[in-house]
Amino acid sequence: MIRVVLPAHLRTLARIDGEATVEVDGKPTLRAVIDAIEARYPALQGTICDHVTKKRRPYVRFFACRHDLSHEPQDVPLPDAVATGAEPLLIVGAIAGG
Repeated sequence: MIRVVLPAHLRTLARIDGEATVEVDGKPTLRAVIDAIEARYPALQGTICDHVTKKRRPYVRFFACRHDLSHEPQDVPLPDAVATGAEPLLIVGAIAGG
């Protein structure tokens, strides 16, 4: 089971408290986890990645085991600590403005 920490506004859309959990088949990748989140929480479809291009939306960042995965290809396997549930995948909404 993969643990995912979502920003507050996405937790509100998904109507969940705390961490989200998802299952993926095979070696988990960022793309597989995002697909699983969108399947389990349909209100989140298109909020993390663009509907058409599947690219990360601006101001959304991905972190695993203290590493920024935001600019990594989405098909790269996630760290073992995330795959085993020892560490969560963090999806962070960046804040802009003054």
